[in-house]
Parts: sequence; structure tokens; C-alpha cells
Amino acid sequence: MATVTPPQKFTVISRIFHWLTAILIFAALLIGFTMVNWLAGYAVLRTIHMSIGALVLVVVVLRIINRTRHHPPAWPPTVGRIEGRVVIWTERAMYALLLAQPLVGWAMVSASGTPVRVFSVLRLPPIAPFNATVFSVLREAHSVLAYALVVIVAAHVSTVLAHSTVLGDGMLRRMTFHIGRRSVTTAGLNDEDND
Repeated sequence: MATVTPPQKFTVISRIFHWLTAILIFAALLIGFTMVNWLAGYAVLRTIHMSIGALVLVVVVLRIINRTRHHPPAWPPTVGRIEGRVVIWTERAMYALLLAQPLVGWAMVSASGTPVRVFSVLRLPPIAPFNATVFSVLREAHSVLAYALVVIVAAHVSTVLAHSTVLGDGMLRRMTFHIGRRSVTTAGLNDEDND
């Protein structure tokens, strides 16, 4: 009976950063798209959105630092050379967007003359001059970057799901956590994956 070698996993801290980033980005995008269409809740959602944006910036910087110290595991053999290059450049574009989006948002709020507050506790310094024209340009850029982020995240998720479900190569398992008990066989205890 043939055995399938389980895929190598990212380090635990890499996986934590990955899923934390995913949750924060999903929340930021959802709140961002909601607040511009719901005037009654705009002020509250804007505060939450700015706070999440600040967290995204911190988490992504820490994630990049972690990435320079811990290289990702090898791809499954189903990933060809050309696809590998596309994945690398898509990942770089995603990191660039994840850095640019909160910075542009911070600059946009600064240009509006409104202080950036993180969870109503920490006040961030302005990083752009108070200027209506600058605000308008940055607001447009923030919207464009949000849509670009949606596209690149959708491409990332689609690729991983296609590999995991259609090709069955376990690509998603590289980033998941093992939850459950160790299974016991007649030959003894099976090793759990390395978390």
C-alpha cells in the first residue's frame, strides 16, 4: 500500500502570523467596504478600521522579519518552475500591498487633519500634511489598493484550494495546525506532524 509523505510545514510562528494577517485583512476589508456605505455607523467603524490597519502594519512588519529568518518549506512536486515564479511574485506583491495599504490609510487620515487613534488609546503622529488635495489623492489610492488586495488574496486562496482539492498535494496543510489526539496503531504510536 503506497504511503503519501505529509507536506513539510511552515514554522509555528509563521503559521500564527499567516492566520493572524488573514483575519485582520478580512476584518479590515469588510469594515472598510461597510463603513463607506453605512453613514450611521461610519464613525465607530472608522475607528475600528484604523486600529485594525495599525495592527496589520505591525503584524506584517514582524511577519517579514520572521520570513527573512525562516525560509518556507519546499513546495509540493506539483508546483512547476513557471508556477513557482508566479507564486513568488504574487507573494511579493501581496506583502507590498499589505505594507502600502495601512501606510496610505494612515497618510490619508493625516491629510484630513484628523488624528489617527489606535483603539482610542494610542495617537499616531501625522505622516502627511493637512491638505485637501493630498487627502483626495490618498483616498483614491486607498480604494484602489483595497480592490487590488481583494484580487491578490482571491488569487492566493484559489491557487491553494486548487492544489489542495484538485491536485491533492497537501499545499494547504503546510500552513495548518494539527488538532486532535495522536492515533495509536498496532505498530505503536504514529508521529504527529511537527508543530
